[in-house]
Amino acid sequence: MTPEACDALVIGAGPAGLMAAETLATAGRRVVVAETKPSIGRKLLMAGKSGLNLSKDEPPAAFAAAYPEGGELLAPILAEFGPDDVVAWANGLGVPTFTGSSGRIFPVAMKASPLLRAWAARLAALNVTIRTRWRWTGWRDGAATFDTPDGETGLHPRATVLALGGGSWARLGSDGGWQAILAAEGAPLAPFRPSNVGFRRAWSAPMARHFGAAVKPVRLAAGGRSARGEFVVSAGGVEGGGIYAMGPELRAGAALVLDLAPDLDATAVAARLARPRGRVSLANHLRRTLGLSPVKIALLRELAGPALADPAATAAAVKALPLPLDGPRPIDEAISTAGGLSFAGLDAGLMLRVRPGVFAAGEMLDWDAPTGGYLLTACLATGRHAGRAAAGWRPGRT
Repeated sequence: MTPEACDALVIGAGPAGLMAAETLATAGRRVVVAETKPSIGRKLLMAGKSGLNLSKDEPPAAFAAAYPEGGELLAPILAEFGPDDVVAWANGLGVPTFTGSSGRIFPVAMKASPLLRAWAARLAALNVTIRTRWRWTGWRDGAATFDTPDGETGLHPRATVLALGGGSWARLGSDGGWQAILAAEGAPLAPFRPSNVGFRRAWSAPMARHFGAAVKPVRLAAGGRSARGEFVVSAGGVEGGGIYAMGPELRAGAALVLDLAPDLDATAVAARLARPRGRVSLANHLRRTLGLSPVKIALLRELAGPALADPAATAAAVKALPLPLDGPRPIDEAISTAGGLSFAGLDAGLMLRVRPGVFAAGEMLDWDAPTGGYLLTACLATGRHAGRAAAGWRPGRT
């Protein structure tokens, strides 16, 4: 195998890798992108099926605070490329955006495919070469090696950006196989953990009729933190944005407690439930006095049991209903992962300390974020940051 020389190499054609490639090419570098799958942006296209939440319009401090792990190290990178920059970038691709009532930013088309097509056209205009079905296998004699349809091949770049994704959704390319390669190089790694994932719960038979029902509005609390949101009761347990937001606390084993009437204080709930109900069933009493939905009433019956015979105990359960869980769903069901390449092994430009000239970006870094635009923005921002650093690096520099 005789390695082919190239100016800049990006391994991984997800959002972080494509942004790194764009940044490098805009800086005048000749870029090759190597992707293990037959096409680019597969996880981006999957995310786009639910609307492609690009970012969230909120003040920088609040935006940075949404990253429970790695946020302090991401903050300066997000300051360089935050929600406003994501909007400007998408608009520059000819993709108009809008901001919903929650502050979430979406393409007007509500799909990823138009954006990805426009992005691919921009990269082609910048003379970026994309090679698919190239699976990275490591380094040999300074060259990056790949298994390809034509056999083993190698590239000898001046600078490399790794954007290999996390450990979930292996069928889309993020299988975490790169960890063994970097571990052998001595790079510090944190174990992958599922993030933005459902949690398991074994329900009784009567709950089956509520599978798929949304519990909203609700306030969720765990580990000393609380958040208002919603979630869905499923056959396997619970999932959805409210559960994802509490993921770090739930992963650590904190107990989940629900406030099923977040717009009423405890005194108001107790007063309403103390009203005589006569021959009205408990379910109708809860519905009439508190406006509780059928799924909320079912949760009370499932989790509070005999306590519902007493109005005061029922009121306490409405405001603080423990929901025991049995741990997260499997990692490959997770939308994203925490863990990965530790920031301790990277310099300020996201270059690997053990491998000069090699940079890393995206979900393969050890950070965590809930859904809501935070995931994609951080992938784009770190891809841009690593691309800029790689564009300015030369062999022999440290």
